[in-house]
Amino acid sequence: MKISVCGKGGCGKSTLVTLLAKELAAMGKRVLVIDTDESNYGLHKQLGVELPEDFTAYFGGKQKVLGDMMMSNFTHQFFATTWGIDDIPASCSVEKDNIILMSSGKIHEANEGCACPMGTLMTQFIDHLTLGPDEYALIDMEAGIEHFGRGTNNGTDLVLMVVDPSFESLRLTGKIKELSESIDKPIRFVLNKVTPEIRQLMRNQVCDDTAIIAELPADGDLMTAGLIGAELDGGDGALKEAIRQLAVSLEASRDQFKDSFIADLA
Repeated sequence: MKISVCGKGGCGKSTLVTLLAKELAAMGKRVLVIDTDESNYGLHKQLGVELPEDFTAYFGGKQKVLGDMMMSNFTHQFFATTWGIDDIPASCSVEKDNIILMSSGKIHEANEGCACPMGTLMTQFIDHLTLGPDEYALIDMEAGIEHFGRGTNNGTDLVLMVVDPSFESLRLTGKIKELSESIDKPIRFVLNKVTPEIRQLMRNQVCDDTAIIAELPADGDLMTAGLIGAELDGGDGALKEAIRQLAVSLEASRDQFKDSFIADLA
C-alpha cells in the first residue's frame, strides 16, 4: 500500500513516517520511505541512516531532468515500465532493518531554481511503483498542499494527514479532505501532540471526526530526540501503543483502500 503523509509544516509528518515505518518493519513488512520534501533535512536522522543521493542524480541531475521536461513541452516520461523497490538504484537508497529510504532531491544551492523537476520525477515514480503483498511505501510529502497540485497523490492508495494542535492545521483538514476526495483517495486524520486537556477540542475542530484514525499523545522524550537529531524509537508507552494500533489497523484494512475505506477505525 502506498500512503501519502501530509500536513502543514512542523505538524509531525516525518515523525509519524519514522515511527510507523519502524512498527510496520517490526511486523515483518518491507517499508519504502520516500522523502519528497526538498527542504526536509531531518528524516534520515530520525530513521538512523545517512541521506542517500538525490533520485534526480540517476536521471542526470536536476538540470538534465528539467531540460528533458522542457524539450518535451513537459510531457516527458521518465519511466517506461513499472518499478519495484529492488529496482531503485543502490546509490539513491539506503536500507536499515527492512526500511529503505530514498529522496527525490534537496535544494543544495541558492538560485538553483524551483523544485519542479524533483516533483515531476517523483510523481511519475509513485505512479509506476508496484509493491508486493508485504510491502508498504510511506511518502513524506512537502508541507502544505502543493503536492496535490503536482499530482503526487494520484498514484497513492491513502492520504494520511497529520494534524497538530494549531488553528491552521485544524482548518487545513477541510481543504485536504476536499482535495483528497476530488481525486477519489480516502483521507484519514492522525491527531498529533495530543494532551488530555485539548483532546476533545481537537476532535471537535477537525472537519470530519469520523475520519480520525489515530491519536498520538504528546511525548517529551520524542520532542527532545527530534531537537538533537537523534534516531527515534517511539519508546514503550502510550505513543508506542498508538503507533502499533495504527499499523495494525492499516494492515487489517489494506485491501479495502483500493476502492473504499469501509472498516471502522475511528
